[in-house]
Amino acid sequence: MSVPVALPAALSYGVADFAGGLAARRAPVLVVTLVAQAAGLLTLLPAAWLLPGHPSAAAIGMGVLAAIGGTSGLLLYLRALAVGPMGVVAPLSSVVGAGLPLAVGVLTGERLGPLTVVAIVVALVAILMATAGTRRDAAATTGILLGLAAGVGFGLFFVGLGSTPDDSGLWPLLAGRVVSVMVVGALVLRHRLPLRPGVRPVVRLRQTVGAARPVTEQAPAPLPARWMIVSGVFDSAANVLFLLSARLGDLAVSAVVVSLYPVVVVLLARVVLRERLTVMQLVSAALALGASVLLAVA
Repeated sequence: MSVPVALPAALSYGVADFAGGLAARRAPVLVVTLVAQAAGLLTLLPAAWLLPGHPSAAAIGMGVLAAIGGTSGLLLYLRALAVGPMGVVAPLSSVVGAGLPLAVGVLTGERLGPLTVVAIVVALVAILMATAGTRRDAAATTGILLGLAAGVGFGLFFVGLGSTPDDSGLWPLLAGRVVSVMVVGALVLRHRLPLRPGVRPVVRLRQTVGAARPVTEQAPAPLPARWMIVSGVFDSAANVLFLLSARLGDLAVSAVVVSLYPVVVVLLARVVLRERLTVMQLVSAALALGASVLLAVA
């Protein structure tokens, strides 16, 4: 029963990640994360009352721990999307994020099926190929490494959220999002990052005697607020769907189905940004997506 709920969560995560990645290319990652998290918090407030639950200490505590992992992963992920190829960063981070709940399952006594073992091998090959295919590009290599680290944060988020009490409703998400906004907000203040539009040079033609001459003036450069808000709203919707999915079925299954979100990122990057990948990157992205599919059906 968890798969029909996890698939819309994957779609929502994909849209949120693509929008956040676009915003991170035009604004500091901390600012993007703060605005997105705040928008997500406003989205969660009415949803928390529609899905009532008991705000116990265990629910709040696990929600906060999950948020720490998820927020750390999000900061790394948005930075990775900003500097690296979206079509490679997203699949690799999703494979790592899905693999951690599987590892927890193995440590707690679950056995891996043959398809799962094949998926893990394919994922490792994808990671090696993606890294090898981008060694000549320092920015792309940085994006790959950040994406892998982000996957660890996402995996911790999935494990923490899946460990919350079934009767806690959305209180774990709400508590975690409040802490996330506070922490990221403190980082924004500490680094004195502006939340208002910046300034960029604009060339205008000024009419003079005999001819028009170009004059450079200063005009406000708007922050990509709409992309930040879209990212936050869809991210919160995806978190709610994932939490419901994990409670309806197995955590590992929900995590690996949700890890299909890179398909959305890859398609949007190809259609909207006309992003082109090298042959090695295309193969690594395909292998990573294939590993996610194998994990979903295993």
